[in-house]
Parts: sequence; C-alpha cells; structure tokens
Amino acid sequence: MRFQLITALSVAATVSATNFFVSDYSGNVTTFSLTANNGTYALAQTFQTTECAPNPSWLTVDINRGLLFCLNEGLETVNGSLSSFTINRDGSLTHVKNETTISGPVNRVIYGNAAGQRAIALAHYTGSAVSSWLLQGEGKFELNQNLPYTLAQPGPNAARQDAPHEHEAITDPTGQYILVPDLGADLVRVFGWDVTTLVLKTLAPLKAAPGSGPRHAAFWNPYAVTGAGSPTYLYLVSELASTVTGYAVTYLPNGGGLNFTEVYKSSTYGLLNQPEGNAPAEVHVTPDNRFLVISNRNNTSFNLPESDGTVVPSDSLTTFRPLNDGTLAWVQIWPSGGLYPRQFSIDGTGSFVAVSNQYSQNVAILSRDVATGLIGEPIARMSVPGNTTCIMWDEWNA
Repeated sequence: MRFQLITALSVAATVSATNFFVSDYSGNVTTFSLTANNGTYALAQTFQTTECAPNPSWLTVDINRGLLFCLNEGLETVNGSLSSFTINRDGSLTHVKNETTISGPVNRVIYGNAAGQRAIALAHYTGSAVSSWLLQGEGKFELNQNLPYTLAQPGPNAARQDAPHEHEAITDPTGQYILVPDLGADLVRVFGWDVTTLVLKTLAPLKAAPGSGPRHAAFWNPYAVTGAGSPTYLYLVSELASTVTGYAVTYLPNGGGLNFTEVYKSSTYGLLNQPEGNAPAEVHVTPDNRFLVISNRNNTSFNLPESDGTVVPSDSLTTFRPLNDGTLAWVQIWPSGGLYPRQFSIDGTGSFVAVSNQYSQNVAILSRDVATGLIGEPIARMSVPGNTTCIMWDEWNA
C-alpha cells in the first residue's frame, strides 16, 4: 500500500490516534489508524476481515453499543447479506452474525426505542425493496419484514430507471419516520412503524422530478432543535439530474406523515458550470449544523500534484451554507482526493473529512476549517485493494 503525507493547514498541531473503518468491493472491511506528530499525519492499517464478503457496500457504527453492521451488496450473487461485529478497543472487529438478505443492500438506518426494542431498515438497490431486521442485542438480529416494489413502466431514464432502486434509509429529526430515496421510481418513500413490532407502515411519499433519480438526502433545522413545530428542511440529492433540492417539511397530525414544499433547487456545483455527466452521491450536514457538503462523481474537475511530479485526477466536494428560509448559499468546490467519491464521513469535531474514492480505490483524509467551512488539503491518502465503498469514523472509541 502507498501513502502520502501532507502537512495540514488550520488543523491542531497534535491529535491522538483515531480509528476509522473502510469497506471495499474486493471483500474487505479494514480498520485504519490516523495518527499525528506535530502536524504531520500518517495512516496505518491495523485490522482487516473478509467476513462481510464478497462485496461490502455500507458500514454502520452503533456508537452506543460498540457494534458495526456491514451490508454485502452481492454484485455477482443472487442475494446480499447483513453482518454484525463487535468493535474492540483497538479498533479490531469480532464477527457475530451473518444473514442472507434480498439482493443489493446499499444503505441502512437504525430505528425504534433507543432504550428498548430497535430495528435496522435496509435499502436494497438491485432488489427493489426495503427490509427490516429486529436487533436483539450483542450484535444479534432476525428478519422482521420484506417490502418489495415494482414499476408499472420504466422511468424517463430507462437505462437507470428500469425498476425501483431504493438507495438510502434515514430517519427524520424527531425519529418518527424513515425516508428512503428511490432512484428508479423518482420517489422518496416515507414510513412510520408500529411501536411494538417495528413493522414499517407505508405513508404518502415525496414525488421528485421525473427522471431526476433521488439518491441521498439530509435533514436540517436552522436552530438544531427537533420537534414537529420547529422549522425543518430536507435536502434531496438526485443523481441523474445532478441537483440538490430543498423542501420545507411539515408534520401531519396523528403520525400521518410528512408534507414537502419545494423552496430551492440548483445543480450540485452551485455557482460553477457543471460538467456533463456529473453524478452526485453523498450529502451531509456538518456537526456544527452550519454547512451542507455534497460529493460529485464523474467530473474530474481537479488534478492533484504528487511528490514525484505526477498528478492525480480528482472529482469534487461542494460546500453550501443553509439559510433560514431553506435556500442554500454556495461556499466552495474542492477536490475529493480521487475519482468517484461514492461516500464520505465528517468526524465529530468537523475538522476532518474522510472520503471513499471508489474508482481510485483509495481513502483520502481532508483537513477542514470549522469556522469558515472550507475543506483543505489532503493530510493523508492510502490505497485499498478494491473499489472503495464506505468509510466511517470509529466513534465508539472516540
């Protein structure tokens, strides 16, 4: 494995060692340690397992219970799978359980009573479904429900919208609802659930623009206060249209679901001209609730110099500042550190952005100025054996 060290600007001179987990399509889940010495950062692999093989697609850290859940997309198999691990203090993982799922799980969310019965809901891209699994403690789980979907006819983008393609599962800020963007059906599906069984109940969806291909979404509240009476906005990133759309969200009475009113739309490039074929992927609100960051794939907008004089092509990350009326103010576009940034994670302090650059088969750790929201130079990069799919900070040991 190769790595590059770059002195970071506007980052504290010393930090303690920090672990993060990386999945890649060659079958590995790897633990890396990020350490610093007077502003110089280094990455080192400390653990690796293939017990989520063959195609790990997404990782979830259950920070209150020291667990990691891994989804295997099963790119060349009939089914996918769900695996669980306990996280050890050194960042290594101990495998607990693996169960076969509907094909193509690519994202998940844990829901239910934080102090009682909980479940994990999976979004299945190729399987055109949502599934629910009851969590039984200590990493054990069992199937609760499968919800398959079909299309009466292909969507406007027939090559990508031949079937429903559930792409993500998130909860709203109050924890009452699950939202699942469906790239194939141009919907954001909305679910409530039975408080006893955690069986999902289908509610009225958000209908996105035809052919837009909803992929991922993030909620934002101007005052970081949850509740049905507080201003709430949803930012939906649509992969096929390469747009970010803001919706004002209101809560219907008696657990009846959500109402969405569009208040903003732009390309994910913001103020800059967007390259043809750009395909946005991930979106996050920063830990301080002040900025929104989106990853852009398939644009190769930057070239990064290497120490040997060569350059590395790079796609991009765009930063916006949400305003109180739900509109977005463009802040910055910056290299992601490689090609096809499928997913990224921001650490709890907001000082680092860890990017999984799928086609470069690398992870890039970028510095970030918390005050200005500007993302800075890569402080470290390292290759992984296969196409990188997900990177998550080890918040259990933070």
